[in-house]
Amino acid sequence: MKKSLRGMALAALLVLTGCAVAPPYDPPRAEVPASFKEAAGGSWKTAQPAEAAHRGRWWAVFGDPVLDQLQERAADANQNLKAAVARLAQARARLGEARADLYPRVDAGAGPTRQRPSPASRGLPAEANTSPSTLWRAQASVAYEVDLFGRVAAGVEAASAQAEQGEALLRSVQLAVQADVAQAYFLVRELDAGQELYGGTVALRERTLALIQRRYDEGDISELDLARARTELASARSEALDIARQRAAAEHALAILLGQAPATFSLPARPLARLAVSVPPGLPSELLERRPDIAAAERAMAAANARVGVARTAFFPRLELTGALGYESAQLGDLFNWSSRTFLLGPLVGTMLTLPIFDGGRREAGLQAARAAYEEEAANYRQTVLTAFKEVEDNLANLRILADQYRAQDEAVASAARAARLSQIQYREGSVSYLDVIDADRSVLQQRRVATRLDGELARSTVNLIRALGGGWEGQAPAPAAALLPARQPS
Repeated sequence: MKKSLRGMALAALLVLTGCAVAPPYDPPRAEVPASFKEAAGGSWKTAQPAEAAHRGRWWAVFGDPVLDQLQERAADANQNLKAAVARLAQARARLGEARADLYPRVDAGAGPTRQRPSPASRGLPAEANTSPSTLWRAQASVAYEVDLFGRVAAGVEAASAQAEQGEALLRSVQLAVQADVAQAYFLVRELDAGQELYGGTVALRERTLALIQRRYDEGDISELDLARARTELASARSEALDIARQRAAAEHALAILLGQAPATFSLPARPLARLAVSVPPGLPSELLERRPDIAAAERAMAAANARVGVARTAFFPRLELTGALGYESAQLGDLFNWSSRTFLLGPLVGTMLTLPIFDGGRREAGLQAARAAYEEEAANYRQTVLTAFKEVEDNLANLRILADQYRAQDEAVASAARAARLSQIQYREGSVSYLDVIDADRSVLQQRRVATRLDGELARSTVNLIRALGGGWEGQAPAPAAALLPARQPS
């Protein structure tokens, strides 16, 4: 009979030990199109985050040594990046805390206690006298929770997923900083091109004003043409100062990305040229899969799923084994005598096995909250995937349409320059008024300014597309821009 009861107890313990209640993790399937609408061809498979894949120095495709140096400085000194590294260290430390629950806790201590027991505790009358006593104790205690239903394991799983999420978020911040540095750099270069354009315009209008002044002094023209020439010169100078103001602000923003005070950073002027490379359309889907924000969203979902398991274990018993071994004596000199040894098996306070019975619905509410948190993370994951595809489509469309816009804009610049030259000739011959010359010059300036902005938009869209695809690519040569965009026409 005793053997039968012992066997039943052992079987019950084995059954309880195997009853892990954490739900199996089955991430939801996000709806992913077979191909990008804005890409010319290319087969795409369902996105699966591959955070461990190497992204490389994607900005090197621009072939700009200055940009390479700026990226290295940002990697070393950007404060947002350092904060993300610290957050990852916190997540990994919390994982270490969770894993510590898998092992027994051992503590040691020593010290005296002085106590005067009550007469009732000794079975004496209330008026009886009791003497205080001192007890010296030196002992080691051990505590270990038997993970019957996987509560500790689910906590470790949740902490592990959070640590992986922290790593993915670090990569996301890293990619964002790299893209922001490239964006800010190309903005400064675009404004340098604007300054060069307006600098040439100011010089041209200064020469024109000098010519108009001579003709006015000789009585060939009226003061109206002189006033118009002065107005156009002042307007060009004002617009040049506005470009300088914008450039200063862009340079300051770039300094902050590099972790520097704006007063200690300056970037020599160098106008932006039309890019010599472009991201090829139809990249394989593995690039999209490496988006760190998708990886972070998936890991957040995994952590929420593990926390559902933790919430479920609150409905089941908890078994904690405790014990103490050491010495106790009334005199300090006798503390470590062999006869003073003592031990205790079982909890000092409370019980070894606890079984929840009634708590007013607290555990059920906790489980519902954990399930709702998982549904939230699942929705966030699907939204992140949809947003990723939108960003890729947007930038593919930008690059595709920019190719056609470049061709039209180059024609507009050439036509405006031709009209300006003809108006100058006709004005000198007296067949048109100076107002026609001003209009033609304004048109040239406007069209060249638009072309400069398109150069900046091309650079920004290229950076944005690389960022939307999750970084750089390996084993794929970037397509030459000449195959996608026309070269800038001389004007």
